[in-house]
Amino acid sequence: MVKIFITILISFCFCQFSPHFDGKLAYDYLLKQCDFGPRYPGSKEHLEFKDYLVKFLSSKGDTLIIDSHEIKHPYESKQIGLYNMLLRFNIDSDDRIMLMAHWDTREIADKDPNPENFNTPIIGANDGASGVAILMVLSEMLESYPLQKIGVDLLFVDGEDIGRSGELENFSLGTKAFSKSIKSPPKLAICLDMVADIDAEFKVEYFSYLQAPEAVEEIWSLANSLGYKEFTGSFQKPIYDDHRALFVETGIPSIDIIDFDYPYWHTLEDTPDKCSANTLKIVGHVVSEYLYRKDGM
Repeated sequence: MVKIFITILISFCFCQFSPHFDGKLAYDYLLKQCDFGPRYPGSKEHLEFKDYLVKFLSSKGDTLIIDSHEIKHPYESKQIGLYNMLLRFNIDSDDRIMLMAHWDTREIADKDPNPENFNTPIIGANDGASGVAILMVLSEMLESYPLQKIGVDLLFVDGEDIGRSGELENFSLGTKAFSKSIKSPPKLAICLDMVADIDAEFKVEYFSYLQAPEAVEEIWSLANSLGYKEFTGSFQKPIYDDHRALFVETGIPSIDIIDFDYPYWHTLEDTPDKCSANTLKIVGHVVSEYLYRKDGM
C-alpha cells in the first residue's frame, strides 16, 4: 500500500482548543435516525425525518436555508423531493469552512450477501446516519461556543445514494442541485461519510488528496497528534461521493473522511450495532478541534 508522509504543522501541536465532543450523544442521534426506518427519497420516513431535522436545526445558527428540489426518480416513473439543509454560523465572515453529510439512505441493498434482499431498503446506520449525527452535535457546540473569526456551514445533503453501480450521474444528486445555487462558497468542504464503524480505519481518499492536499495533511496530522491512530497514512482508492461531486461542479476544495472498508456497506446489516460511540467521538473531536484551532489562528 502506498504511504504518504505528513508533516505535523506547528500550529496543530498545542493542547486541545475545542469544547468536549460527546460521542455518546452522537450515537444517540444515530439511533434516533435509525428509529425512523429507511430514509430514502420518496418514502414517508424520508419526509418524517426531514421534518424532524428541520425542527432540530431551526433553533441553531444564524440562518437555516432549505434547498428543495423535485426531480424525476432516475429508475422509476415518479417524482421525488430532495431537501438540502444548510445551517450557517457567523455569516458575516468570508473565511468559511463547510462540513457536509448525506442524510438519505439507500433504497436497495444491492451489496447484500443474499440476492433476495437486493431490492430492500437499508437502515443506513453508518452510511448516512453517522455523518449526520456528528453534524447534529457540532450544531449544538457551535451554538453554545460561537466561533469568532471563521464562518462554518453545516450542509445536510439529500439524494446522495440513489444511483446504481457504475452510474455516477445518478449519485450525489442533492449536491449537484445545491452546487447550482451556492452563495458565499467556502474555502474548504469536509465530507463525513461512514464514520462510525467499530473497527475504523480512515485512510486518505485519493480524490481528497488531489483536491485539497494541504487540508488532508493538516487534518490527518492533527488526528495523529491527538493520539488517534485510526487516521492512517495509507491511500484509499478514489471514491465518488458528495466531496467529489461538489469539487467537479464548483471547484471548491473538498475532502472526504470515510472508512470505505466497512464490510456492511449497502447491505441490510448496516445497523447501529456495527457502529461505535467511540469512533464518532474520534471523528467529531478531530473535526471540531480543527475548526476551533483555525478560528484561533
